[in-house]
Parts: sequence; structure tokens; C-alpha cells
Amino acid sequence: MPHDKAPHETSSLYHLAERTLAQPKLATKAEVLELATFVLKGGEHASDVEREIAKKAQHNPEGVTAAELQGLATKVLAGRK
Repeated sequence: MPHDKAPHETSSLYHLAERTLAQPKLATKAEVLELATFVLKGGEHASDVEREIAKKAQHNPEGVTAAELQGLATKVLAGRK
């Protein structure tokens, strides 16, 4: 079965999500914003809770908890085929 490679930008986003899932406290402000933006604009339909966390992250990246970050990372990885 052929496997199409994701564009570099998308594959690095998945790498970021995997790293954030394992070590959420190490995510930088820019990385938190990148995950939040993907969840809000991504192809996967985010739940109301996921959208609220992503909006919170965009307004205050430092105020997002480790558990919330892991939730965003999980949502990003759910879109990977």
C-alpha cells in the first residue's frame, strides 16, 4: 500500500505534537501558538472544548496547562493519516 509523505511543514507539526504530548511543559510559546492555530484552522473538526482551549492558547500561551496542551497535541495527531 503506497504511503504519501506529508509536506515537511505538516510532518514537523506532527513531530511537535508528539513531543508536546510526551513533554508538554517544554513547549515554547511559539509552539503552543502553532498547535492552537492548527486546531482552529485544521481539517479535523475540533470539539467546542478543544476550540476553547485553542482560543485560550492563542490569547495566553503561558496560561495553558500541561493537560490542555496534551489535548491540543492529541487533536493534531488525530488528523494524521
